[in-house]
Amino acid sequence: MSVEGGTKAIIAALLANLGIAVTKFVAYLLTMSSSMLAESIHSVADSGNQALLLLGGKRARRAATPQHPFGYGRERYVYAFLVAIVLFSLGGLFALYEAWHKWAEPHGITSWQWVPVTVLLVAIGLESFSFRTAIRESNLIRGRQSWIRFIRRSKAPELPVVLLEDFGALVGLVFALFGVGMTLATGDGRWDAAGTAMIGLLLVTIAIVLAMETKSLLLGEGAESAEVETIERAVTAGPEVERIIHMKTLYLGPEELMVAAKIAVSRCESAEELARGIDAVEARIRAALPVARVIYLEPDIYHARGGPAEVSGRSGS
Repeated sequence: MSVEGGTKAIIAALLANLGIAVTKFVAYLLTMSSSMLAESIHSVADSGNQALLLLGGKRARRAATPQHPFGYGRERYVYAFLVAIVLFSLGGLFALYEAWHKWAEPHGITSWQWVPVTVLLVAIGLESFSFRTAIRESNLIRGRQSWIRFIRRSKAPELPVVLLEDFGALVGLVFALFGVGMTLATGDGRWDAAGTAMIGLLLVTIAIVLAMETKSLLLGEGAESAEVETIERAVTAGPEVERIIHMKTLYLGPEELMVAAKIAVSRCESAEELARGIDAVEARIRAALPVARVIYLEPDIYHARGGPAEVSGRSGS
């Protein structure tokens, strides 16, 4: 569901941004407004970012290889991190440079004065449609989480990225409308420069937030506490396991969780009986948490006084 919803939101944002980028750039050529130029580059950067997300999703679906035995699921995180870099450099830093340049040499908007306002109002409508699509698709998987927690905790990067981009685009358009409107009202081009600077600071802030969240995913995140509790209940639900000695989890991709655990098993009469017990535990885990696709269970004997067997001198590997 997250893959399909993310793709739908990305395509909606891509189509909106391509159309908006063209109209903004035409408006800039007619008016030479720095706010319009900053918004044009912003839309171009957003379009490139959505193309990167689509490419990352496609490459992440490649089959596992001997060199990459766990597959390429985390490649989606790599491309999401590239999005943050593009948004920071091409979007934010360019807007700040353009603001500095316009402040040093301010000039008003003397021709085609109705064009930038019209373009910005149309762009707000198109971006609102894209933002609405991202919100609707996110609500399908967000559950009762707050928006901040959803963006911070989501293991699928596409929807949080599109949400932040669309939110930033809408706020940026309001900043641009403010700068252009004040320039038209006063004839002072420094208002245009101020609007451009506000756009640049906004994009840099969003890029930093995206980079920090994506960095955490790249380093490797484990299961959420609720997911860990679900796994623990599934492991200990049958007679095969006395207790969990220790367990670690790791997301190999947005829809693939690895579970590795050392478990204290009941005494068995044969290896075949032990193997059947392990298989039963794995089946319970997958039924309780379908995202747990890679499971490694190491059976051990738990000593009531000394603790796990490895405490008495055995390796914990």
